[in-house]
Amino acid sequence: MENKEENQKELCKHIPNLLSSFVDTFVDFSVSGGLFLPSQKPSLDPQKPHEETPLSLQTRYPAPDRLIAIGDLHGDLEKSKQALRLAATVVQVGDVLDRGDDEIKILYFLEKLRREAMKDGGNFVTMNGNHEIMNIEGDFRYVTKLGLKEFEDWAYWYCLGNEMKSLCAGLEKPRNMYDGIPLNFRGVDSQILHGIRARIAALRPNGPIANKFLSKNVTVLVVGDSIFVHGGLLARHVEYGLERINEEVRDWISGLMGKAAPRYCRGSNAVVWLRKYSDVEKNCDCSMLEHVLSTVPGVKRMIMGHTIQVDGINVVCNDRAVRIDVGLSKGCGDGLPEVLEINQNSGLRVLTSNPLYQHKNKSYLNPDSKEGLGLLIPKSGSRQVEVKA
Repeated sequence: MENKEENQKELCKHIPNLLSSFVDTFVDFSVSGGLFLPSQKPSLDPQKPHEETPLSLQTRYPAPDRLIAIGDLHGDLEKSKQALRLAATVVQVGDVLDRGDDEIKILYFLEKLRREAMKDGGNFVTMNGNHEIMNIEGDFRYVTKLGLKEFEDWAYWYCLGNEMKSLCAGLEKPRNMYDGIPLNFRGVDSQILHGIRARIAALRPNGPIANKFLSKNVTVLVVGDSIFVHGGLLARHVEYGLERINEEVRDWISGLMGKAAPRYCRGSNAVVWLRKYSDVEKNCDCSMLEHVLSTVPGVKRMIMGHTIQVDGINVVCNDRAVRIDVGLSKGCGDGLPEVLEINQNSGLRVLTSNPLYQHKNKSYLNPDSKEGLGLLIPKSGSRQVEVKA
């Protein structure tokens, strides 16, 4: 009898954490469009065993046999899925947020792929763009009404989950995610007020969405002989330290460094805003680029998003600058889904799941590609789409 009671006590001891894990899964499923995230490495904190153990951000990776780089997604879930069907080891260079209506669903989708890649021994690396930085700072100029509605719906389920957790005496009472956020904002229409408050709560430093997803982003990345960044790098950024940049941005997103973004993430010369190598209307500053690349041992090209290349992925400066933002999202160019492939054997090429590309860039078709879906990268002859931020 005593053994039975002890077994019951041992079982009951774990019920609060099981309930908390169930509630988190319930909320995730409700707001992600029906995704179940793969299991992850358990937390080292016995009070929060369902939460992922924080990992240090990795800035440098060896070159894989095949690498796929994907430009700005801007809240377009269907186009994102089209692009990602072409992927293997993946780097996504930022700007998942803004201009589209399915931002949270894409964040869950990318997280699902990240966890699956880790289980299979691969890598799926997501990066910060200027729109992630803007949203964390509360700059919502490029948010859509349906994007606000998605965050309002998320907040409903998230708060409902917290209410369920608060009913369990064995769990720490969840904090109010709206703490410190005003009830009203001057000039904000009442119809979008709840969405604005929910978005602030979710994305501000230490907010639930910021912590769950954006804190895992890197801001600068080296893979083999390629360096990735959303906007561009200057010599002073490299001198400051690539690892240092990643760690400080992560700490800021996690609420450890105040409200303002680090200085190298603000202004026209910031790592997420720079256009010196991607602005087609102004010739790429090849000499500056060459100098920056020379300061990072083993690196021979910079791959960036941020500036839409309406005629597709292209290279300049003797293949030193690779521009991969094709304006994929319906809310920002509505371009054809394209990704960059870096293959150790065959070099750089463009992949697309859309056969219309063949009629658009016939002269760049790779005669050795299968089914016409692999294309040699064109030299820059593109014209730039005028889209602010």
